[in-house]
Amino acid sequence: MKQLQQNLRRIDGKSYKAYKDIQGTYTFQTYDVAIDYVQGDPFAAPSKIRLIIPNATREVRPQWKETKSRKLYAEDVIARHVAKAIVKDKSMIKGSGKSGAISIDAPGQEIIDRTAVSIENNQTVVCLSVGLPANGRRINGKEAEKLFFEAIPSILERSVFSMNDHVFEEVCQLADQHDAIKNTMKENGWVSFVADGSILPRESGISNRPMKNAIPFESPDANRVSIDIPHRDKPLTGMALNKGIVLIVGGGYHGKSTLLKAMERGVYPHIKGDGREYVVTDEDAVKVRAEDGRHVSNVNISPFIKNLPHGEDTVQFTTENASGSTSQAANVMEAIEASASTLLIDEDTSATNFMIRDERMQELVVKEKEPITPFIDKIKQLRDSLDVSTILVMGGSGDYFEAADEVIMLDQYLPYNVTEKAREIAQQHPFHREREGGEEFGAIPNRHFQPKSLDSRKGKKSKVQAKGRTLILMGQHEISLHYVEQLIHVSQTRMIAEVLLHLEQKGWLKTKRNLPELLDEIEKQMDTKGLASFTPFPQQHPGDLARPRRHEIAATLNRMRSSQVEQFQ
Repeated sequence: MKQLQQNLRRIDGKSYKAYKDIQGTYTFQTYDVAIDYVQGDPFAAPSKIRLIIPNATREVRPQWKETKSRKLYAEDVIARHVAKAIVKDKSMIKGSGKSGAISIDAPGQEIIDRTAVSIENNQTVVCLSVGLPANGRRINGKEAEKLFFEAIPSILERSVFSMNDHVFEEVCQLADQHDAIKNTMKENGWVSFVADGSILPRESGISNRPMKNAIPFESPDANRVSIDIPHRDKPLTGMALNKGIVLIVGGGYHGKSTLLKAMERGVYPHIKGDGREYVVTDEDAVKVRAEDGRHVSNVNISPFIKNLPHGEDTVQFTTENASGSTSQAANVMEAIEASASTLLIDEDTSATNFMIRDERMQELVVKEKEPITPFIDKIKQLRDSLDVSTILVMGGSGDYFEAADEVIMLDQYLPYNVTEKAREIAQQHPFHREREGGEEFGAIPNRHFQPKSLDSRKGKKSKVQAKGRTLILMGQHEISLHYVEQLIHVSQTRMIAEVLLHLEQKGWLKTKRNLPELLDEIEKQMDTKGLASFTPFPQQHPGDLARPRRHEIAATLNRMRSSQVEQFQ
């Protein structure tokens, strides 16, 4: 402490670059401060520090980290408390640019593996970003003292050191409950579970918090199941959807897309009070949609599209500007290639000609003139041949009634199982359209990305950087992730950027792994060595990363306009 104080007083008033002198680790009374990175300018990206808190001053009990889920939830709740304490901090630190700014990579409604807080053997590490104070480009040592000796201790005192054991016990109980639901789903072959009483609508289009006065979810009798979960007096009831083809229907504004959105986000666990904390979906469920203009590299889309004009190859289809139908076909094939076991599709974000081609259109435009085989003719083959389920929101075509295993109708946000009625209607009004696309689904892409796909060079430097949640800059190229809808936090995008740079610098693509094998290796390293192992200095501040799923990593690789991809023969 005294050494840091002396250093700050010594460099007070000097050029901002003199802040480099304070890098290092300092011992305070109840924790250590490791100053890992010092910004070069008060207007630059903030400095990075770690607060290392030994178990002797804030005990993390063994039972709070005895399972992987418990440890993750305990780390998450610490990050939330620190974030709240930062917001409430009243320290007025003066200076230019980002002087005095303090931040942590704050979680949203979902609980995701993050590097902001890590519980290690005998200590807890909290990673912060701080703006070192300056007047112009001169060091303001007095305000820096205030930052390190007043603001940060106050934040820790009102978060880590004031958290009682009940907070940790509560999140550990939630972790156990989520694990129990997931295990029950796997045992019974369910692809999604939505608990009775869940609040699915969100506050607004820009807020992920629950809507006040929303109608609570109430499962249909035919789909209601009961699950015994720990730390609960009575069983948890809710709607279970089995593997297969599930159709969600209903009038406009009655909650179809809201239900699908909750399932889409259900691949991640949610905090207590979110309203969707007991909405759980197959963790390999992937939302697919049309994506006009996206780059596609050497993907076999022939199960859906063949015989394009000018003889363009669809077994090894490549384009810089995909149409709605070709992009959705590519998205489906790429999702299956990356091991998706459930597809989530909303007609509102789908290409109409990809989803359906009715009898009249078949008669007007004969098959020889139409290269697209619509999804309706492949959905059963996905289920029967590939064991890939589909949850589909469809309000405009009853032709899918014949294919559906279950039909759920939303009426004023309440679901009803109308499967039998839908089947009766399908029998009374049979469609007379010709089935297209043959009896087999077709070949799944089996590709490997060549090393030249990754090019992070920009001038003499290599750089891969996330610019918000939906954009990565890799060298001179932009990777747009705007329509990758299950990528939910900028920290996941930052992590993907680190993965891309790591793959390039470590030469991972020189070994001809196919895409699933590459994704397996990435996940294995995350599991065994942690997220920080993908960064250049894993022992230092890695505190603004969150774990993406393999499917969002695959989506990024597939959208690189620099990609060079080969198919295995």
